[in-house]
Amino acid sequence: MQAVKMYTTAVCPYCIRAKQILKSKGVEHIQEVRVDVDPAERMKMMEITGRRTVPQIFIGDTHVGGCDELIALDGRGGLVPLLAAA
Repeated sequence: MQAVKMYTTAVCPYCIRAKQILKSKGVEHIQEVRVDVDPAERMKMMEITGRRTVPQIFIGDTHVGGCDELIALDGRGGLVPLLAAA
């Protein structure tokens, strides 16, 4: 399974929902980067993604986007294959 990295904050309902979706697909470990406790990480996230909102989700080297994009990817049947890609 691909590594999953997610930029989050402590009180973000979209972050919580995205984690629930990923765990329901068998993801056991999510590398969480808390941008609310480390402003430098928020700056890094914004440089990489061009976005300032959380969550920002990466599966392997692929930037999925936020929670809405994760839901859309799953709805198209693309989430499980992306997670399983080697």
